[in-house]
Amino acid sequence: MDQLTDGQLHALKNLARKRSGDAVPFVNIADARALTELGYASRGREGWDITPEGSAALARLGGPPSDTEPGPGPDESR
Repeated sequence: MDQLTDGQLHALKNLARKRSGDAVPFVNIADARALTELGYASRGREGWDITPEGSAALARLGGPPSDTEPGPGPDESR
């Protein structure tokens, strides 16, 4: 169930960062489509988005590496 290719995992991590407000590179369409078929991503007006199922899968897989975790939000200080 949580067997993802390296590309799909990379795309899922980027979508999680995007949800957090970080600027992320383009997502590979084939990987994003595969994530959509798994229920981990959806296609919206502003591109691909991670779903709650995708967030849960990423958490089970260990989540984004610490060097790509989002920083504090606009109302938080470092």
